[in-house]
Amino acid sequence: MSMTARFPGTVSSLAEDGLENGIAGVGASPRHRTFLVVDGQALVRRGAALMLTSQFPGSSALEAGTVEEALAQAMSAPGIDLVLLDLDSLSGSRVEAIAQLTSALGSVPVVAVSAVQEGDEVIASIRAGARAYVLKTGPTEVLERTLTLILSGENYVAMPRQALTAALAGVRGASGPAMGQAPAGREAALADRLTERQQDIFRLILAGCSNKEIARELGVLEGTVKVHVRAVMQKLGAKNRTQVAVAAARSGFGSMAFMAGTLTN
Repeated sequence: MSMTARFPGTVSSLAEDGLENGIAGVGASPRHRTFLVVDGQALVRRGAALMLTSQFPGSSALEAGTVEEALAQAMSAPGIDLVLLDLDSLSGSRVEAIAQLTSALGSVPVVAVSAVQEGDEVIASIRAGARAYVLKTGPTEVLERTLTLILSGENYVAMPRQALTAALAGVRGASGPAMGQAPAGREAALADRLTERQQDIFRLILAGCSNKEIARELGVLEGTVKVHVRAVMQKLGAKNRTQVAVAAARSGFGSMAFMAGTLTN
């Protein structure tokens, strides 16, 4: 399946505000972006590069056929804004490839695309550092929207609904509590690790609210919310909001149906 063909997935409502004014903002000139496309197939790689430069006027796209080539490109051309990684074209470990790139590139977001939709694979990719996991069987608009949200600066993670639901269900296991029946002791233990304000923010994160929406709901500054969100993630050992949801699921915090609905539409 061509990387430029069709990319479905689900897009979180966590960063809807990021699309209202576009990346550059109303009336502003398009910002130059540098993308790095990693795909083992040259024609597919070139097609993805053309798609990116078309979606983001004034941008440029580097190309690499392997993770090693991608790392070399990153060293010779600093300033990369986003990496688009086709997992299906890799010859080695998919998760290791993501981990290598995220470790070397630091805060540069890595967006993984694949035809594989198993929950364990998706969650492993997100845990390895991918900011989004987009499937290859749907409209290109999903990938385009995902990239726009990520580049807008929101703390945003995209992943397929069916994969998230399956993965969270697997966390409970067959011997765990029935769906929607939270073990009160473990849920309380998780909440006890957070201050009262952090608990408020934690619940709003699980409700799918963006930082701006949380600030509006609690009547505080968005900068204050960002500080609390970072503290919540640190206490839960989470790198992003998806991992916050997984931590909540493991502790039995809220129903599985509620949890699965926090990150997907």
